[in-house]
Amino acid sequence: MLNEINFSNWKEHVQFHLGVLDLDIALGSKKPSALSDISSAEEKALYKAWEKSNRLSIIFMRMAIANNIKTTLPKTDSAKEFLSNVEDRFKIADKSFARTLMSKLTTMKFDGKCGIQEHAIEMTNLAAQLKTKDECGSIFSHSIYIEFLTFSVWVISN
Repeated sequence: MLNEINFSNWKEHVQFHLGVLDLDIALGSKKPSALSDISSAEEKALYKAWEKSNRLSIIFMRMAIANNIKTTLPKTDSAKEFLSNVEDRFKIADKSFARTLMSKLTTMKFDGKCGIQEHAIEMTNLAAQLKTKDECGSIFSHSIYIEFLTFSVWVISN
């Protein structure tokens, strides 16, 4: 279920499920041209498959969105446009969440209340979440993570 902080995971799950159900045609291709009397059987089949994919994709995505978010999205008859609208709505939220994760990671200090292993695992989880964010994940490398971890433990020992 899409909420305020999980857009990246939601989009990945939606694309996976629509792909498995073979309903991702509308997300990956333009709407076929309108049918006419001279349309071939292949064109008619493609149009019918695209229409079904489009309709069911919109329904599927709307079912997987929290009601408070659903009401803020503009109405559209295109699954591709609907997904784009959702993505636009969450670009700011994703960037903000990535900044929050980076802030937590860079200011996190080992306090001695739990073991170093638990501290390292908590930092690893933050780093893994950050790597899923396009805004900061691409610049966040393993060596930077090791520096943060070493510094957070070093501060308590001095």
